[in-house]
Amino acid sequence: MTTASAGVLHDPTTELVRGPRRQELTPTLAAMRVLVVEDDPGMASLLHRALVKQGYVVVVATTGTDGLWNVLENDFDAVVLDAMIPAPDGFELCRQMRSAGRWAPVLMLTARDSVDDRVRGLDAGADDYLTKPFALAELHARLRSLTRRDPHERPVQLRCGDLLLDPVSHRVTRAGHPIELSAKEFVLLEELLRHAGEVLSRTHLLDNVWDFAYDGDSNVVDVYVRYLRLKIDRPFDRNSLQTVRGAGYRLVDDLDVP
Repeated sequence: MTTASAGVLHDPTTELVRGPRRQELTPTLAAMRVLVVEDDPGMASLLHRALVKQGYVVVVATTGTDGLWNVLENDFDAVVLDAMIPAPDGFELCRQMRSAGRWAPVLMLTARDSVDDRVRGLDAGADDYLTKPFALAELHARLRSLTRRDPHERPVQLRCGDLLLDPVSHRVTRAGHPIELSAKEFVLLEELLRHAGEVLSRTHLLDNVWDFAYDGDSNVVDVYVRYLRLKIDRPFDRNSLQTVRGAGYRLVDDLDVP
């Protein structure tokens, strides 16, 4: 039977709850350093024990201030970051971390499962998101996935011609002029910029901007594309957000089109 404690699902079939006593650790894993930023003592202790048992070197910070100091002063292979910690909260800590050029992968933990919260965390610079309660097996799998990624500096800003989107500062500009977007418009533009030059279908945009569970009218995509055009194209006499008949939408650098 599965039970929940301190935001973690305890499954007696998982190795961290009742696993084999013998732990086989690879040298790479044993050398990995993880920063855990969590203000709840029970959760912080559980995460510390579970990660140490897996062979990580673990540092625990219980406030946003301590977490930010640690991540700016030390090198970590990954950061497990609770969203709702004493100020600065996890979103702001992640934003400041990225602004300072610290690119350790961040796994954000939260008790809230709304799409807007997930978007907020990812926009702040988090790499992945885990909602409490969670299974320790999933936590470890996500950490393994994150630490396999390229550790080198990643570009923060997305650009198509003179249209620029900064996910960390949540700012959009065209030719240096700021553009105010709603949260959903921002996420839609971000998806289009990440696939600049590609044709994205309505289904793709519904799945990646609204979420897989959305079962409303697909015309919502057309409505928001129209909203975007009114803000990123029309004031600048541009045509960068294009309709591809029967296929979807494509964002291009229209100044570069012959």
